[in-house]
Amino acid sequence: MPSNHDLFERARRLMPGGVNSPVRAFKSVGGEPFFTDRADGAYLWDVEGRRYIDYVGSWGPMVAGHNHPKVRAAVENAARAGLSFGTPCPAEVTMAETITRLVPSLEMVRMVNSGTEATMAAIRVARGHTGREKIVKFEGCYHGHGDAFLVKAGSGALTFGVPTSPGVPKALADLTLTLPYNDLDAARELFAKVGDEIAGLIIEPVAGNMNCIPPRAGYLQGLRELCSRHGTVLIFDEVMTGFRVALGGAQQLYGITPDLSTFGKVIGGGMPVGAYGGRREIMEKVAPSGPIYQAGTLSGNPVAMAAGLAMLELIQAPGFYAELERKTHLLADGLRAVAADAGVPFSTNAVCGMFGLFFTAEKVETYTQATACDVPAFNRFFHAMLERGVYLAPSAFEAGFMSLAHSEQDIADTLQAARDAFRG
Repeated sequence: MPSNHDLFERARRLMPGGVNSPVRAFKSVGGEPFFTDRADGAYLWDVEGRRYIDYVGSWGPMVAGHNHPKVRAAVENAARAGLSFGTPCPAEVTMAETITRLVPSLEMVRMVNSGTEATMAAIRVARGHTGREKIVKFEGCYHGHGDAFLVKAGSGALTFGVPTSPGVPKALADLTLTLPYNDLDAARELFAKVGDEIAGLIIEPVAGNMNCIPPRAGYLQGLRELCSRHGTVLIFDEVMTGFRVALGGAQQLYGITPDLSTFGKVIGGGMPVGAYGGRREIMEKVAPSGPIYQAGTLSGNPVAMAAGLAMLELIQAPGFYAELERKTHLLADGLRAVAADAGVPFSTNAVCGMFGLFFTAEKVETYTQATACDVPAFNRFFHAMLERGVYLAPSAFEAGFMSLAHSEQDIADTLQAARDAFRG
């Protein structure tokens, strides 16, 4: 089989940056990516036969581990009947019944093919429902590559956003207002001035794309109150947190009822999938029940539904989340202790199966703090861990993910690798 380097050289001639999603190129951390040959449980193996303890988990969905036999069997069984029908299938009805039962805020749901598709649709639905155009997002939160989301903050709460990617029209960016995450006063100021013009507010309830940053006490509750007062649709982007931080997602964990929610990753068991849903009065405005158009040929396809249903069955096992949380804290607390022994400024955050690593002595609660961390130190640590067979997210601004397949020995081996990396 070709080497990692040879594959990357071939890929760079044919694909932008040699990859089909930017973070895979290792541009943030330097060096060249490895190419995965297979995955099982807590591990990846590259094409050169090296094994890695994996804390990325296909960016979140592998909460029960890679290649789980029950998920694989469900996919194989579904594939025997066909890969895609272009008609309704029984599994999508069962999926709708399952996720609306597990997430009480979902009175109705629409399946799509990715988290990005789900968030784009949710924003359209919020605008169609309210008749307004402006949306609010949060600095450092990522909701996919839709035009409305590729916007950064201006110098104040009322400053219109500017595009952060060529190809995003300035006119569209002008409709996106950006706030600092975990700053409720800034949100109150914005809503006091233009709240009645805002169609929707979309937020990762636990930020996972400026590394892992949980909400401050009362923060999500404050946003819920503001949205209710001004008739703004509150959208929880639970593509990362859904079915990972709790069975009912972050909204269950923090006791908040959003108007709409978006999901992905776990409900496909690793297959391409997404969903959005929420209050019946809003969702009934989606075509064909209502005038807000959204469609997808592969939405609810039988193979993805089979994989997702098998995964959702696994995570409903008694004690699943308690054990996932225990293992995550075992890793995060252990890494913090190892860094302290080595005299390295280092902190961690953890929410059930998600964790964040920061090269700073501070507790990180904001985007400003996250971007002030020692990124070169993280990059050196990333490569030192990779050399020792531990794969962390290849960016200082991405959350890590624990799975139930990680053993205590895997965690112990990770901590030993960190000891060696900090000494080096």
